[in-house]
Amino acid sequence: MKNFKLKLISLLFGLFVLATSSFAQIPDEIVLSIQNGNDASLAGFFNENVELVVQSHDDVYSKSQAQQIVAEFFKTNKPKQFSIIHQGGKEGARYAIGSLVTNTGTFRVYFLLKNKNSNSYIHQLRIEKQG
Repeated sequence: MKNFKLKLISLLFGLFVLATSSFAQIPDEIVLSIQNGNDASLAGFFNENVELVVQSHDDVYSKSQAQQIVAEFFKTNKPKQFSIIHQGGKEGARYAIGSLVTNTGTFRVYFLLKNKNSNSYIHQLRIEKQG
């Protein structure tokens, strides 16, 4: 009976650790950068090269090129509201899917974060028109 209680406690602790690590939050700064249309702040989270899909752009770009493309997008599509719809991931990588409402319509936003040197960097960013 004592052995069973010990195993049960170990199992519950393991599930708690797994649940808290798998729901690691997306940094608030990223959410605020998208919500405010702040390309410079968002680019601070870009990896050296970013797979970017924004309007007519679909390629791997350098950090500075990606910032220019995102700045152009935010200039044309002024953000009104951004919210995370779904997020998940595993050790070393997280993703989020969100909805961005702008003055020109609603966009689906997807980004993939990977950890490097104890920091999270955006490796992939997709902003696609809905409807």
